[in-house]
Amino acid sequence: MTTNGAAPQGDVYKQVTEDVLRPMALRGPWWYGGLALTATMVLIGAYSEFLQLHYGMGKAGLMHPMMWAVYITNFVWWIGIAHSGTLISAFLYLFRAPFRAAFSRAAEAMTLIAITTAGMFPLIHLGRAWRAYWLLPYPNERLLWVNFRSPLVLDVFAVTTYFIVSTLFFWLGLVPDVAVVRDRARGWARTAYGLAAVGWEGRDKQWKHYLMAYAILAGLAAPLVVSVHSVVSWDFASALVPGWHSTISAPFFVAGAILSGLAMVLTLLIPMRATMGLKQYVTIDRMDQVAKLTLVMGLVVSYSYFSEYFVTWYSKDGVEITNLMNKVNGTFAWEFWLMTVCNCIAPLAFFFRAARRNIPTLFIVSILINIGMWMERFVIVAGSLSHDYVPYSWAPSGYHIKPVEVGICIGSVGWFGFLFLLFCRFLPVLPIAELKRDILLEEREEHAVEASAALREGHAQPQPEVG
Repeated sequence: MTTNGAAPQGDVYKQVTEDVLRPMALRGPWWYGGLALTATMVLIGAYSEFLQLHYGMGKAGLMHPMMWAVYITNFVWWIGIAHSGTLISAFLYLFRAPFRAAFSRAAEAMTLIAITTAGMFPLIHLGRAWRAYWLLPYPNERLLWVNFRSPLVLDVFAVTTYFIVSTLFFWLGLVPDVAVVRDRARGWARTAYGLAAVGWEGRDKQWKHYLMAYAILAGLAAPLVVSVHSVVSWDFASALVPGWHSTISAPFFVAGAILSGLAMVLTLLIPMRATMGLKQYVTIDRMDQVAKLTLVMGLVVSYSYFSEYFVTWYSKDGVEITNLMNKVNGTFAWEFWLMTVCNCIAPLAFFFRAARRNIPTLFIVSILINIGMWMERFVIVAGSLSHDYVPYSWAPSGYHIKPVEVGICIGSVGWFGFLFLLFCRFLPVLPIAELKRDILLEEREEHAVEASAALREGHAQPQPEVG
């Protein structure tokens, strides 16, 4: 957004504040309709979970060897989306990417909401969710201790650590903007926003410490995200299951997480841009940059697929090859090829500038990638478990998703959407301070270009003769 000398500096900054805070006052049919739809989906998920708690895990059709299926698929899918949000925001901040402000706040909110959604699935998968505290190490009179080699325990520590760091990163970025909302609010809302703003007044000393703390948190969050999602990949790599036991799991999962996160950012930003009047900030140019990142990560994921298949073929391991062929042209063939098309072929559309700058194309490709990443997780989990080392224990007809699992999946999507709508209602959806800083930097660059041009013109003019 440029001023082009059309308005005084103060008016431009005031307009930015008004534009970003306007969606918090919007309560149109789209918001209430979305809230009603997502709440209904949550109720469907809650009812499905009630049936499972009442009748047992058999309601989900889980049996040997398919003891991990849709619930762990959802966990890995949501945790991948959650990890990518802070990773994208932190890395782009550290590299000072000029288009970061358009989607950093949405990506960070997506992180927190997705990680709370992911955290529910290990509890759902336990069956007896009321005994989830057994996963936590605490002194007790029964002399019981957790098994730290269990993937469930690894997940508890990974999710908890990442949730704490992401919450701090999200909240710290909100502080200057929440202070603006606090100054405009009344009653209990002013008190609540005041607590979140922690006495922010925008003084020079506060900004100095704020920017230092934010840079430190960004520096901590970026490698932490990579390490935490690597821990999630070790849930699989540490098991001697065909298709899981691989050293490529950690980078493979991190690349997939970034791809799914970028796709989800596009999926969320496009409706926000259309319904909240943010087109002058979430511009086509900035969407173009996100699409380029999505293309790069799509190529990385495609290379990871190729590497995995090549190593399986080159190893001449009969069990690994049989497991892979069961995915390619066996029980999970249609899931495998849908995953390949959505994750490897669909992002290739972003090689073309016209596709990157076309809103319907961006939205469709982002949805396809989200579907493809879920299918990838399902193929990894169910496809490997259905064909292990002992043919006697192979699942005779693969695995069929049950209605209870579908209902809980629908509930998780509704839960995510419901909380994201509340975020749009109660918090600024774009970082006001960063947008103003970008305007200032843009104006300085324009003035520098104008001064340089004027200096060149001055040197080019003929000098007057002396005497």
